[in-house]
Amino acid sequence: MKIVVTGALGHIGSALIRELPLHFPGADIVMLDNMLTQRYASLFDLPATGRYRFIEADVRTADLTRLIDGAHVVVHLAAISDAAGTFDRAAELEANNFDATAKIAAACREADARLVHLSSTSVYGTQNEVVSEDCTADELKPQSPYATTKLKEEALVQSLAKSGGLRAVVFRFGTIFGTSPGMRYHTAVNKFCWQAVMGQPLSIWRSAYEQKRPYLDLTDAIRAIAFVIKRDLFDGRVYNALTLNATVRDIVEAIRAFVPGLELSFVNSPIMNQLSYEVSRQRFLDCGFIFAGDIRRGIGETIALLAAANRG
Repeated sequence: MKIVVTGALGHIGSALIRELPLHFPGADIVMLDNMLTQRYASLFDLPATGRYRFIEADVRTADLTRLIDGAHVVVHLAAISDAAGTFDRAAELEANNFDATAKIAAACREADARLVHLSSTSVYGTQNEVVSEDCTADELKPQSPYATTKLKEEALVQSLAKSGGLRAVVFRFGTIFGTSPGMRYHTAVNKFCWQAVMGQPLSIWRSAYEQKRPYLDLTDAIRAIAFVIKRDLFDGRVYNALTLNATVRDIVEAIRAFVPGLELSFVNSPIMNQLSYEVSRQRFLDCGFIFAGDIRRGIGETIALLAAANRG
């Protein structure tokens, strides 16, 4: 089996490439990354059980026909993912993320390769208490250029799946937490852990403290991707994937258990509003998947990793 992973050196990708040999022994794992974030360390100490090949390339300009030829599945992770930093870069983000997805989807269709496409639960914008994949259009009100582009990518992939012969699945992932060689610290949980260990007050969006949002343990994210590949669950549908719904207060208190002297600093942010909602994961549960992640464990592991470098 040949598995191609785009954005292979990022937070999710760098963990996924290490786990794939455990789920698919003997698989050829082709890793694509444009090295924009220069996370070279994600390539260090790859498992000896894996059969790896790394290619430095931008999926928008690479010869995807050659790279995807013979692939069983492509896991498309490549994207500019800093939602909060995209408000003044909407055109750049769409040109990068949407064009990359369009090229990957077309190449997968041509090569008869399955596609795992990652979207985000940030596409939701509703006052309803619980929202699911079957929500109405007025509940899809993305709050950032990143989320707006993700909706366009979803529509493209689903359109090709319905009429163009593409075998694909779309995941709406909650905010990722958990450690990996290529992790960054711009998303909520990771950023809070960094600030806590470094003795900085946590930067809390003032309007968001009591809001519920979906979070996804990185271990669950990887297991979810492996699950759809094993089950051949490429039905063109959208699946929410989240370990739990939690308020920012819940996250803060989980961190406080490891950093008792935690301080908070409330700030304003253009990405947040007064919306609060839970995301349903029932559709994926009905497929037989079991979420086993744990927010306290993920936070504890992240804090332990950082604290080892800050013992003074």
